[in-house]
Amino acid sequence: MELTPKQQTIELIKQAQTILVTTHKNPDGDAIGSLLALGQSLSAIGKTVTMVCNGEISALFSFLPHLKDIKSTLDGGREFIITIDTTQSSEGELKLGYKHDKTAKKLSIVVTPSRGLLRKENVSFSSNLPHFDAVIALDVPDIERLGALYDDYTQIFFETPVINIDHHASNDHFGKINWVDLTATSTCEILVSLLESMSASNNTKLLTDDVATYLLTGIITDTGSFQNASTTPKSFTVAAQLVGAGARQQEIIKRLFKTKPLTTLKLWGTVLSNITLEANPPCVWSAVSIEELDAVGATPAELTGVIDELLKSTPDVDFALLISERRSPTNGNTLHASMRAIAPSVDVSALAHIFGGGGHTQAAAFEQPRAGNLHEQTRTIIDSIKKEYTRSTRPLELPSDDDLSLDS
Repeated sequence: MELTPKQQTIELIKQAQTILVTTHKNPDGDAIGSLLALGQSLSAIGKTVTMVCNGEISALFSFLPHLKDIKSTLDGGREFIITIDTTQSSEGELKLGYKHDKTAKKLSIVVTPSRGLLRKENVSFSSNLPHFDAVIALDVPDIERLGALYDDYTQIFFETPVINIDHHASNDHFGKINWVDLTATSTCEILVSLLESMSASNNTKLLTDDVATYLLTGIITDTGSFQNASTTPKSFTVAAQLVGAGARQQEIIKRLFKTKPLTTLKLWGTVLSNITLEANPPCVWSAVSIEELDAVGATPAELTGVIDELLKSTPDVDFALLISERRSPTNGNTLHASMRAIAPSVDVSALAHIFGGGGHTQAAAFEQPRAGNLHEQTRTIIDSIKKEYTRSTRPLELPSDDDLSLDS
């Protein structure tokens, strides 16, 4: 009998000693909660664990223990090593130099032996990539969402077994093992079952107070504190189990929903001052530039929650959209768009898909390269979304009686 994804995951974890655990760039509460919960639990059963997350982690989650254990990138692997077999020139010295053609954007490394010859078969190439027995990607719909971690260390993901644990319908099953549970409201909800099984097989209590707090943080954030329509009876059952295991529910609520730095309040004020209400289709949106972020001393991570707590509360609209400009150290600035469905019939993941994004029917996101005038680009995005929304919700035109025949 074929093993289930959960059973396959447990077996691979048993066999692995060094494990890379990661999640999507610019993480939300579910991503951070699942990363910390699984990372701490794997360490507790004797695994050598490296936790990596690319992008900024919101200060909202600073109350979570061991947050500083999460690295922004891997150590090593950036060096490109050229090895030369000097057997045929062992009696002489090697002269090393280089030529940099800036116009052609090429760097030529020149090695000249004082005696003998060097041939291309004498030269080999390698890198000092860190070694892992397994990679576990959490809350990641597609592997490109890992950001620079995947871009800089692609080879690791091709050479190492990848376990993909997620709950998004848009997940493209990029792992060797794909544990994608569409009935779960969060990745943290999935991990509760995994940690229960790992606890039993290792005779170790893994649902500690801290781990339970990590997991409950993820469930609360992804369900909007159990307000989202996607919340299921199982969500409440698992949350109650975690509170019983020691999760600090009141601390989570206080930190995530009742505490806001002054810079965040000023930023949210900027978002509200930029708000626009569209009539057809009925939707609300706002945009914030890097200059506006800098003016109030805020970071993009402080936008977390504004679309749910403010924009989504707008009456008589079908969906809400928040566009924020983000700095990118490598590819120029980007525009990050978060979408929330308000009307039960709206699928914002389908709208995000036209820009290469995805998510859930009620919460989705996408990114676009920053190009040209910010206002004009934002307007173009809004118009494209409105056009797609109108097209996808247009009533089906049925043929008239005159068009029907027995042969059709």
